[in-house]
Amino acid sequence: MTENRPANVRLRSFSRSLPMALLVAREAVMNRFRPSLHLFNLTEQQWRVLRALSSVHQVEVMDLAKATCLLAPSLSRILRDLEARGLVAREHPEADMRRSLISISSNGLMLIDAVAPLSEGTYAEITETFGKERMELLHGLLKELTQALDALPQRDHSGVELDGEVAGLLNERRRGRPRSGSG
Repeated sequence: MTENRPANVRLRSFSRSLPMALLVAREAVMNRFRPSLHLFNLTEQQWRVLRALSSVHQVEVMDLAKATCLLAPSLSRILRDLEARGLVAREHPEADMRRSLISISSNGLMLIDAVAPLSEGTYAEITETFGKERMELLHGLLKELTQALDALPQRDHSGVELDGEVAGLLNERRRGRPRSGSG
């Protein structure tokens, strides 16, 4: 039996972890939206894709993946499901059949119109509860944080050698979201 002990490196309190604070806030927000999405048999990711498509005429799959913060394999599955439901359309330009242009269908727009009043009602509830000025401030701060972090150079830890004992704890297969610029 191994002995539980605190980590040797002093970490900030878990409750002060920015990624966790953002996840907790996201869950609180999404808990307000999930009932209406469930009513229309939509997942959060499907709704995200439909919302993004409702604001453009057509978009390439990789641009849609970036706009919706979805990995390409996940987006591919989501698009297949939405296409089967007749909510999106896919077109392959003759000049390059490898490319896919995605657009929302008239049925997709009809669904957006049906969900929109409930979605906007949820936004109104959140804004009223949190305060309009604070909501605007939050949006502004999140945008500033994103811009500041995007301006930083990409971190590269590929040359870091891990302690042998720690390296033994790792699986050979790397997991997680692939990073741009890495092979």
